[in-house]
Amino acid sequence: MTTEAATRRMPGAPCWVSLLAHSLPATQEFYGALFGWEFRPGPQHFGPYARAFLDGREVAGVGELAPDRHLPVSWTTYLASDDADVTAEQIRSCGGTVGVGPLDADDDTGRMAIASDPQGAIFGVWQGRTMMGTAFTGEPGTAVWNELVTRDTGSVGPFYEHVFGFETEPLSSDDDAGFDYLTLHLKDHPVAGIHGVGGALPRDRGSHWMTYFAVSDTDAAARRVAELGGRVLEGARDSAHGRLATVADSEGAVFTIIQKG
Repeated sequence: MTTEAATRRMPGAPCWVSLLAHSLPATQEFYGALFGWEFRPGPQHFGPYARAFLDGREVAGVGELAPDRHLPVSWTTYLASDDADVTAEQIRSCGGTVGVGPLDADDDTGRMAIASDPQGAIFGVWQGRTMMGTAFTGEPGTAVWNELVTRDTGSVGPFYEHVFGFETEPLSSDDDAGFDYLTLHLKDHPVAGIHGVGGALPRDRGSHWMTYFAVSDTDAAARRVAELGGRVLEGARDSAHGRLATVADSEGAVFTIIQKG
C-alpha cells in the first residue's frame, strides 16, 4: 500500500532522498540495475544531477560531487517545510547548523537547505513548489522509512521536536530492556524514527540518517548488491517490520533494504 501524499508532505515529514556520488554514470548504473530506476536531468546548481523515476514517477535524486570534493558518499533525507528560511532559523536557534542555503532549485521546483543536528547528523530541508517530493512510496524500489541513527535519543529528540513539531513515542523491545528508540509522529502518523545505539555508533560515520528502500526479496536484493560491486554490511535478518539487510552501493553509500512482512 502506498503512503498518502498528504502524510509525506506534512511539514517535518521525510519527503525526498538524495545521493551525492563521485561518478553519476556509475551510480545510475548501480541503482538502475538494483531498483529498476530510470533517470532524467534535474537541477544543476551543485553540478550534474538527475532525478530517479520508477514507473514514470520520481522517487529519488542522484548528483555528482565536484572532482576536488573528497567527501564520504551518503544518502540524505529531506524533511518537508512550508518555509525553508523559517525552518533554517529554527535549526540554528535549537543548536543545529545550516551548511547550505536556503536557496532556490534552479528549475523553481522548490527551495532547499542542507543542515545538521546538534550531534552532527546531516539532513535536508525541502520547501516544495512544483515538485513536492517523492511521487509515491511503499513499493519495491521506493524509500519506505527514514531513521536517524545516533548515540542516544535523549540528546537529539528535543531538537527534532522543537524544529519540526514531532510528537515522540518511545518504542520498547521485548528482547532488550535497554532498547533506545523514538518513533516520530505528525498528527498521529508515524513518519520517521530515532535509534540510539550507544557505543555501536560507527566511528567513521557518526550520527546519520538511514534510508530504507523496499524490495520484493531481501536475500536476492542483497546478492544483487554484491554482484553490482556493492557490499553487504549486515546480512538479511528478520525484524518486527520485515526482513532487512544493511548494504553499501558501489561507492560506499550505506542504505537498508527491507522486504515487508
